[in-house]
Amino acid sequence: MNIGVITIFPEMFESILKSGIVAKAINNNLVSITFSNPRDFAEDNRKTIDEKVFGGGPGMLMMAPPLEKSLKFLKKKLGDDSLVVYVSPQGKKFNNVLSKKVVNNNKIILICGRYEGIDERFIETFVDEEWSIGDYVLTGGELASMVIIDSVTRFIPGALGDKCSVEEDSFENGLLDYPHYTKPRVYNGKAVPDILLNGNHEKILDWRQKQSLGRTWLRRPELLENLALTDKQEKLLSEFIEERKNLMNE
Repeated sequence: MNIGVITIFPEMFESILKSGIVAKAINNNLVSITFSNPRDFAEDNRKTIDEKVFGGGPGMLMMAPPLEKSLKFLKKKLGDDSLVVYVSPQGKKFNNVLSKKVVNNNKIILICGRYEGIDERFIETFVDEEWSIGDYVLTGGELASMVIIDSVTRFIPGALGDKCSVEEDSFENGLLDYPHYTKPRVYNGKAVPDILLNGNHEKILDWRQKQSLGRTWLRRPELLENLALTDKQEKLLSEFIEERKNLMNE
């Protein structure tokens, strides 16, 4: 997997390059990350990459020429067929589907904007897609790009020690994850559910699916609207709702 990042602050990425799953994937030659700083392609001695906005208004805007040269530098290394993504609050919401798309494409270039953003003409000419990690504004695209890189890396075969870790994660089947427990069996007066201790794997799987469905119903009910539940899932969800009502009435 080849990742390119256009940023004026490449040092911000040191945290994911030196620790965690991304660092491990890099060390195992599963991921390659190349940076390109637009300041290196600035056209004046001051390394200017931003200017005032035409039409007036607050803030500065990143200029197109340094960004274009920075992009061409990365495309020479990664390939002209790289998916070019501008990380922006105006973009489509990033999710697991897009994360898998990146892995299948095998090449992506992330553009980290700063200030008031980047010149619209650069976006129209060179950007394939705009992605957002949420409905809020950050001071730049670097943190969002790190989130995307981390998410994408998890789907690269061999990046995680256990393939099931990805398959059972939240959102992988359209649902939130079920609750997890470990030692001690009793903590602050709260015990691990007995069903997880009886060794009946079929019942454990049913319990986990019920909790996953129920947690989604409680916290993100809109996710259920896009899912075609099986008869068994409908039954498990109904049981969860009934158990919840009984608990509330006690």
